[in-house]
Amino acid sequence: MEFGAWPHVRGNLASARQNASAFLDGLLPEDYRAQLARQNWGTTWAGTGDAYRRLADLNISRKEYDEATEAWLCALTAFEVARRVVADDDPRRANVSAKVENCLQRIGLCFGHEVECVQIACGDLGAFLAYYLPAGTPNSRAPAVICVSNEEEKGVTLLGRLLPVVIGRGMSVLVVSHEHIANQARGGSQIVLSHCLDHLSVRPDVNSGRIGIYGDGLSASLATDFAVYDRRIAAAVCDGGIWNWTRSRKSIDWMTSTDDGAERNMESGHRSRLARLPNCPILVVAGGRGVVSVSEAIKLQSDCMAARIDVDLVVPQLIRGGVCEEVDNFVSSDACTFRWLEQKLAREPTPERVVG
Repeated sequence: MEFGAWPHVRGNLASARQNASAFLDGLLPEDYRAQLARQNWGTTWAGTGDAYRRLADLNISRKEYDEATEAWLCALTAFEVARRVVADDDPRRANVSAKVENCLQRIGLCFGHEVECVQIACGDLGAFLAYYLPAGTPNSRAPAVICVSNEEEKGVTLLGRLLPVVIGRGMSVLVVSHEHIANQARGGSQIVLSHCLDHLSVRPDVNSGRIGIYGDGLSASLATDFAVYDRRIAAAVCDGGIWNWTRSRKSIDWMTSTDDGAERNMESGHRSRLARLPNCPILVVAGGRGVVSVSEAIKLQSDCMAARIDVDLVVPQLIRGGVCEEVDNFVSSDACTFRWLEQKLAREPTPERVVG
């Protein structure tokens, strides 16, 4: 496919994200496998992000702060597209990530509430830094979401991707890196995430009864474990127990001696029991570089519907570029994810479900 540089950028976030989404949906596998094409796309989208940054600076000089904010968010979207289309070993990937961090440092000047760098103290497990973006709704206690980056990215990278979709939804986000959560002894990840939840719960601008968790990539499994461990979680974007189920299924030799019908019944029952353990609605994002395959996610949702368990499913548009490389439409996927979180966290928590 062909994609030319935008001759004139305008700080319209909805339009910028529509263009990014259309570009990602229009990618063909044969295009994505062509190294020269990927280099050209990376250059085009990084250049587009730079153009938005210049527009933001121009708007700041004019004291047009709302317009500057929109331009910064457009820049973050363009840079995220650039990061995804270039190869993992392309040095420009790190350069684009540095530009994302620069955007995040400066964007607070525009919309009046800066991203805070907060320290999460975890007792004997030490402390680490996380990023907190307040909802920007003064004199009110807003819902909040703990967001854990995937295993390949820092928290700041995830924040740059999510900021354009979170702004204006009336929810705060606390973004943490996968390495700070996953690199713990058995059970330590749940304890660390509980400290994150404690941090949010005592903030005067957060509604402690409406806090959710979102795990990206392998962190989706951590989000499931935490939703089971800490009953205060009101909504979870997680793997629904599929990662643990897939691993445990391989070690259950006795299942191989049953007939196909009995085995399917046992599998369905086990899946629904795992999904029932969190005391909150869950959303499973399937495909891409995450831990949940589309086929397993569909089976989980079917089993949960039969058991009347609140499980929703998002399957983003996915382009396969080779044996191991994939790029998904993060624009549409993130929009669906945070629309779901916004809806679920707008409700007051329901009484605890009885686990059967």
